[in-house]
Amino acid sequence: MTLDWPTLLPLIFAGLMGLAILVYVVLDGFDLGIGILFSLAGDKDKDTMIAAIGPFWDANETWLVLAVGLLLVAFPMAHGVILTALYLPVFVLLIGLILRGVAFDFRAKVPSGKKQRWNRLFFAGSLIASLAQGYMLGVYVLGLQSGLAATAFGVLVALCLAAAYAAMGAAWLIYKTEGDLQTRAVRWLRSALVLTVLGMAAISLATPLASPRIFAKWFVFPEMLYLSPLPILSALLFIWLWRQTFHLPKEGDRHSLLPFLTLAAIFTLGFAGLAWSFYPYVVPDKLTIWQAASAPESLVVILVGAIIVLPIIIFYSFYAYRVFAGKATDLTYD
Repeated sequence: MTLDWPTLLPLIFAGLMGLAILVYVVLDGFDLGIGILFSLAGDKDKDTMIAAIGPFWDANETWLVLAVGLLLVAFPMAHGVILTALYLPVFVLLIGLILRGVAFDFRAKVPSGKKQRWNRLFFAGSLIASLAQGYMLGVYVLGLQSGLAATAFGVLVALCLAAAYAAMGAAWLIYKTEGDLQTRAVRWLRSALVLTVLGMAAISLATPLASPRIFAKWFVFPEMLYLSPLPILSALLFIWLWRQTFHLPKEGDRHSLLPFLTLAAIFTLGFAGLAWSFYPYVVPDKLTIWQAASAPESLVVILVGAIIVLPIIIFYSFYAYRVFAGKATDLTYD
């Protein structure tokens, strides 16, 4: 394949879109997960959990906006096909995100007697958004198929992605909190890991079975040898993390960030496997990156904008996480 500009530009935008999706899953995954864990926490713990995500959650969702925006402007044909097939779950996702955002602000401003209502809505919004994302992932993995089997698989992946987000949320709480809440977060992480492993295993098995082309990319030599580190490393990291949950929290809060970093690494490995499975298609087995891409002249203009905007988003994200590093403090609204 000759790497001239008409060939290279769609690859660049596919990489940028993939990066935005991965960063969103890792970063917004933990605050969606904390919303899911709201159902297990007491009133005082809920305030601490909100304080642990308060400075970050709006910025985390920027990556979702970036990913959808790149899909729309760089791959308009794929945008139409994907969102048409996933119209209802996208609608449900937006409802969940809106409900979650409203509850996040309102719970801080209503009388204490009505706070529980908004806490429940914050949990509901987080769960709805997580399930909708998981369902869309499951249907996408099967090539946007319809029917009972595809729906059932989408529901399975939805439950497992919600559990994975809960695991990310628990891992973030281990890093940002202390005392009883940190100890409970370790138990929550241990429980959520079971469904997380199930979800990743289901996707890993379904992806090659859904397409003979993908099966051939994974189960032929020598590609099988080259790709084997992805599942092996993922399994080893899961085993290591599971063992670590029996030794956390450690004295002096040592290694409190390691569970979150380990899960981020596992997600990255899983995402790399999916990317390899679907390449060069942006709509599985229907539209390649080049077939779905905008005209090269349009992509050049969009790339200039991306070169300006992306460093700003990255700088702000690093700056926010640096400024608000350390343990979450008591939440006040004075």
